[in-house]
Amino acid sequence: MGTSPDEYRWSADSRTIFFNWNPESKDKSQPYKVSVINQKVEKAEKEEAEKMAVANYVYNRDKSLGLQEKGGDIYLTNFKSKKETRLTNTLERESNAKFLYNNEVVFQRVENVYRLNYSNGELTQLTNFVKGKSDAASRPLGKTTQAGASAQELWLKNDQTALFDIIKKKNAEAANRSEGRGRGFGMAMDNTKPRVIKPIPLDDEFMAGLTVSPDGKYVSYRLIKQALGNKNTIVPNYVTASGYTEDINGRSKVGEALSTSTTYVFDIAKDSVYAVSVSQIPGIKDLPDYVKDYPKELEERTKKNEDRKVNLNLVNWNENGSFAVVSGRAQDNKDFWILKLDPATGKLTLIDRQRDEAWVGGPGISRDIKWIDNQRFYFQSEATGYSHLYTYNVNTGEKKQLTSGKWEVQQVNLSKDKNTFYISGNAAHPGITHFYKLNVNGGELVQITSMKGGNEVTLSPDEKWLAINYSYMDKPWELYIQANKPGAKPVRITKSTSAEFDSYQWRQPDLVSFKNRYGDDVYARVYPSKNPHPNKPAVVFVHGAGYLQNVHYWWSQYFREYMFNNLLADNGYTVIDIDYTASSGYGRNHRTGIYRHMGGKDLTDQVDGVKMLVDKYGVNPKNVGLYGGSYGGFITLMGLFNESDTFRAGAALRSVTDWAHYNHGYTSNILNEPFNDPNSYKKSSPIYFADKLKGDLLMLHGMVDVNVHFQDIVRLSQRFIELGKDNWELAVYPVEDHGFVEPSSWTDEYKRIFKLFENTLKK
Repeated sequence: MGTSPDEYRWSADSRTIFFNWNPESKDKSQPYKVSVINQKVEKAEKEEAEKMAVANYVYNRDKSLGLQEKGGDIYLTNFKSKKETRLTNTLERESNAKFLYNNEVVFQRVENVYRLNYSNGELTQLTNFVKGKSDAASRPLGKTTQAGASAQELWLKNDQTALFDIIKKKNAEAANRSEGRGRGFGMAMDNTKPRVIKPIPLDDEFMAGLTVSPDGKYVSYRLIKQALGNKNTIVPNYVTASGYTEDINGRSKVGEALSTSTTYVFDIAKDSVYAVSVSQIPGIKDLPDYVKDYPKELEERTKKNEDRKVNLNLVNWNENGSFAVVSGRAQDNKDFWILKLDPATGKLTLIDRQRDEAWVGGPGISRDIKWIDNQRFYFQSEATGYSHLYTYNVNTGEKKQLTSGKWEVQQVNLSKDKNTFYISGNAAHPGITHFYKLNVNGGELVQITSMKGGNEVTLSPDEKWLAINYSYMDKPWELYIQANKPGAKPVRITKSTSAEFDSYQWRQPDLVSFKNRYGDDVYARVYPSKNPHPNKPAVVFVHGAGYLQNVHYWWSQYFREYMFNNLLADNGYTVIDIDYTASSGYGRNHRTGIYRHMGGKDLTDQVDGVKMLVDKYGVNPKNVGLYGGSYGGFITLMGLFNESDTFRAGAALRSVTDWAHYNHGYTSNILNEPFNDPNSYKKSSPIYFADKLKGDLLMLHGMVDVNVHFQDIVRLSQRFIELGKDNWELAVYPVEDHGFVEPSSWTDEYKRIFKLFENTLKK
């Protein structure tokens, strides 16, 4: 196929783009460079890009001074005199350096914060964090049973017993048998008048998000308490250098306890610290709607009237330190708040609340706010159903929406002069990404890129040039250069595809849309066959990840599947690839359409897509198969089990078979937790529908998959055995993780899938 360029970075003078590339098909990519003046591509020295790169400075207000961390020490650069001064010279690492509003410097050494007046060398320690135990005993987090096991462990145990006869048999048989040393400061200190700072114990907590207010009056930080008592999974690795099976420590499963954090503010003048109470946040006690389906749980939680667990992000100050904002997310992910913090009192005042009875999400949502000036900051919200850009004025309280429409703002950056937003978004079409500019006060959204497809832009330091990573449906990513002006012509710089790749006429699939049974627009790519087999077979490819977009005009990250779909079309199949409900790029309602029922609308979209193929492409409804990996493998299983009249055969790769065994971050958003919302897991997990398998099923799974564990497919296989099913096969890959690496594994996998379809859909 060839290797596309990547890792674009500009030189500090904005004249040269450096990137990694491998046009000669060597063992690995090499550094290359191209001048925006002559646009000539040359090989670059390994260290050249680093020497010419934009230095990672932290600037003062007028950008006359810059701070850098190099080798664990802090350096000050005066850009007017072009002089660099080393501020610290210690064995310990100094980090997190920044300027205060008066140009003094603060930085972090280990856990503590120091203030440096670099003009006279005066160094002052501001905090005195001390590691050690406090009187409060550590206690496990989360629900526990009388026996000490978590509710999640008990739920899994009971569910396992109910599912498998072999477990019941074994249970019956069992029943019948009875820190480091301190270092010196970089500058001398006057020790004649020792200062006393109240020690702040850290216990066993982990400190993060330490910030100093620009006026130097307050230090804010978070203490994170790790969840106790969780049980992590083990993934056995069978093919090892030692010859012994070696265990890989894996993740925990959905429903286990989560780490919690508390935000603190240290008042330097008062030498006092307080915790910011989340109890004052509006809606902190609001229960999610799904609890109404469980009256006993609703009664219990209503009676307790407890605060939901909330994690606050770091305290975000405006430039002069007159205003502090902190955002917070509920652990159940139903709420995201932006709050004003009064650092003197700890009072929180609501600025914006995003509440979603499914889960808060979407591009750019719940990222920290960013300041435009002392009065305004910007953020993104799905308040209109699509992620759009907003500003908030802290003096007037005005919230202003700057973008609108049925499209998503995918990325936002503020220009250096703070007058312009640079935006990536799909305003032209759900499957086309362009680069835009917008006045910071709002107005017309101006499109800068022009090529139809995917445009990933890296802006030059002087903001005069775009390095565009561009691709189309049948054309992998290449580097283009364009002036940062609307209507400017993009110039292609690289040509990466191999002669072998170019020798085949890759299809540009039909990009279509259809109405699903709920009246929603669903987008799809169709690969028609020029010479359909007499049986008019069709294959549905189901993309993975759930929240991902694959129906678009740019080169697919599923490039192997794109190639395989071309091969299938060459062999008489009509292929469809659907951005089913919950895919990204289409707004909130599409994103959350699978809440509490995975394998619901996302599956019926596949069925409705097949109906469209029958009506418009003439395929035979009796000869339809489907395949996909990860989430696509899950949908394949659900299709074979619950839509057997539509799907004759299916290939499920690295499939989730039971969502109660997947991770917390992804699963709990969609299905809540197994012990709190078991109905959602029972509706959504293929293992509960295994008895309904009718068609031919091929399952394929890596044995060292640390994402969707091999245990998933083993448990489903045991269900088939106990159910007496014989129309299934399992292919295992002993050295593969979730994403296959070895070409031999990919080849074997797709040979088996092709064989399955040839033997079932053409006979």
